[in-house]
Amino acid sequence: MSFRQAADRLNMAQPPLTAAIRQMEEQLGVRLLERTNRITGLTAAGQVLRDEARRTIAQAERTIALTRRAGAGLTGSLRIGFVATAVRHIVPTLIANFRDTHPDVALELMEAPSARQVAALLDDRLDLGIVALPLPAGVEPKIATRTVLCSELVAALPERHALAREPTAPLALAALAHEPWILFPANEGPGLHDRIVAACAAAGFAPEVAQRAVQMETIVGLVAAGLGVALVPAMFKTTGWSAVVFRAIDGVPVPYDVALAWRRNDGSAALAALLASHAARNPGE
Repeated sequence: MSFRQAADRLNMAQPPLTAAIRQMEEQLGVRLLERTNRITGLTAAGQVLRDEARRTIAQAERTIALTRRAGAGLTGSLRIGFVATAVRHIVPTLIANFRDTHPDVALELMEAPSARQVAALLDDRLDLGIVALPLPAGVEPKIATRTVLCSELVAALPERHALAREPTAPLALAALAHEPWILFPANEGPGLHDRIVAACAAAGFAPEVAQRAVQMETIVGLVAAGLGVALVPAMFKTTGWSAVVFRAIDGVPVPYDVALAWRRNDGSAALAALLASHAARNPGE
C-alpha cells in the first residue's frame, strides 16, 4: 500500500512505477488501486490481478524446478525389459536402488526374451533391456551393453535320470548326445542359442530337440517332468527346484552373461541417471 516502498523494493524511482501502473490499468481497462495522493486499497479487479499474479509466479517457479529435475533425470519415465532369469538376481536390486534416489521417475517393466527386447530397443519401444549375451549379429553399432552378470550354463537332468546319480561331479557334455533336449527357439535368443549349439558341436553332436520353450523357468519345469535334458544358467542350482538335478559341465564352460542394453543415441536424462546410479553402486562392472 505504498508507492515509495514498492519503488524501493524494485530498485527504481517512484514516478516510473506510478506511470507503469497507470499504463497497466489503461491496457486492462480497469482501475487496480483505490487512491488519492496515496494508495488506500485494491479494487476488486486489483485483488484478482494480485492473486492470479502470485499463482502465475509460483507456477513459473515450479516450471523451472521441474524442468531442472527432468534435465537431471529426476523425473520422466523409463520402459525396462528383462529376461526371466534376471528377476531374482538383477531386477530387484537395480530397480530398488534407482527408486531410492529417483522416486518420481515412472517405471514400466516388461518381461521378454532377449531378441524381442533388442527389437523393441531398436524400435524405441523400450529404453533399457536386461538381456542374455551375446546380442544378435549386426546390432552392436546401435546398441550399447554393460555386463552385469557373468555365469555359466549347467546341465539340468530329471531326478530319476541315470546321469543324475552323481550331482556333484562335472558331466561331460558328450554324455547328453543321445538324450532328448529341451531348448528355446533360436529366434528368441539367437546369441545364446548359438553358444549352446556350438558347445554341443564341439562335443561331437547336435542336440536332438524334443521340446521347445521360451523361458528358462519353463525349460526347467519340463526337465522336472522328465521330458528331456537342458542347459540352463547355474543360478538355478540355488532356486530349490525339486525333481531336477543340476550338474556342472566338464571341460570348457559355456558362458551365460547378462547385460544392460540401450540405444547408443538415446539422450534420455532418466536413462543416463539409471546407468550412472548402477555404475556408482557397481564400480567393478
